[in-house]
Amino acid sequence: MALGNASLLGIGYLLLRQWRLAAIALLGTGMLLHLTASAAATWCELLLLLWWAAGIAHGWFLARGRAEHVVRRGQRAGALTVTVAVLLTAVLLRVDAYGIEDRVTEAREGGDCRTAVAAQGEVWFGHRLAGAPVVEPGDAVVAACHRLERAASALAGAGGNGSIKDLERGFGILARVLSEPGNEKTVETALHAFLDDLPTEDSCETADITGWLRDREPTHDVLDRSADTATRVEPAALVGCGDDLMDEGNWQHARAHYQRLLDTYPDDARVDEARGGVKKAGLAIELDTVRRLVKDTFGAESGYCDTPAKYSGAPPYRKGINRALFLGDTEYTAQLPGDWRTGDPAKAALVVCADTAENGAAVETCYYENDRSKYLPHKVTFHKVKIPLKVYELRTGKRVDPREVQISGTSCPRVLHYEYYGTYDLGPGGDEFVSTTKSGVRDAFRPVVTR
Repeated sequence: MALGNASLLGIGYLLLRQWRLAAIALLGTGMLLHLTASAAATWCELLLLLWWAAGIAHGWFLARGRAEHVVRRGQRAGALTVTVAVLLTAVLLRVDAYGIEDRVTEAREGGDCRTAVAAQGEVWFGHRLAGAPVVEPGDAVVAACHRLERAASALAGAGGNGSIKDLERGFGILARVLSEPGNEKTVETALHAFLDDLPTEDSCETADITGWLRDREPTHDVLDRSADTATRVEPAALVGCGDDLMDEGNWQHARAHYQRLLDTYPDDARVDEARGGVKKAGLAIELDTVRRLVKDTFGAESGYCDTPAKYSGAPPYRKGINRALFLGDTEYTAQLPGDWRTGDPAKAALVVCADTAENGAAVETCYYENDRSKYLPHKVTFHKVKIPLKVYELRTGKRVDPREVQISGTSCPRVLHYEYYGTYDLGPGGDEFVSTTKSGVRDAFRPVVTR
């Protein structure tokens, strides 16, 4: 009977016709097997072993107390067969479980999550019944590998769009998996898969990623190897991103990328290229500022005329005639020669802001008669056309002389024409401008554009 009970199925009790004990034995075995498979703890296996030994001992005790009961040889042989089959199956399953876990451990130590997951996939319920504590560590390996897959997905997303949030999430998962013993190689494999894909096709995304990797707080583990990759990849990415941003007209960010290379990698072979980029971006920023101010200029007291700015790339203010950008009141400046004027700030050496014309020096006073209006002044003084100026050297943004010009012309015409608007029109005023010519305007402005 002890032999029948060794099967853990209560067969010994069945042979003794102890139906209740057999049911209890079978139920107890089932509960302990379920507990062992689910808890995967050694104490559960010890408890099952004690249950097995107790069943054998109890069966042997009952058999001795009932010596008069004779069990047929065929029943004894059947019980032996079932017991041997159960025990042999348990042993074989446990041995197989050890083999599976050896392969899982070997794959994990080699950093091969795919092989480890595949090996653990061979585990079925029988292995868990016969050796739950043996196969349970493999479940942890699979869980860690699945988390590393999520980390790899996040890092791939960062590599695809430069998302720092994805990068932080991916490294966070790697760090948590790495904190669990035995996962260093699998984490290293996942990390290297990401680092090997750097640089990405987009230089700016690569620059963002490598900048984060470089600035990442060291953790003194395998994750710190990312800083070496950043040092290797970032310089080219910074220059490439700067060039791309320059092409897009994003000069502020372009200059920042060039400058980052100069500040971080002063000994890199690309420093001359970066210095050129900083200078080029700086000029573009200055010119953009000047263009914006010129666009916002509606008079001599607004836009560039009110807030002058320099453009270091402007033509030098040198001896001879310098081309100028004329702003403000253009009634007279529009009459200047075309080779004196330009509408492009990039081609101007000077910016000339002309205010509204006003009376300049008196030239001559003449007397007129008009019988149609008793209010008409009989005395009219003619003045040169005075134009207040703000003249700036564009290369420096500094104001230069002259502060005004006075345009000469003819005065005291024989007949003074004016427009009559009604009974109360007073006719021409007591002060009038001289009649100017293009040559007179040119002569007045020549000192402005000539150095």
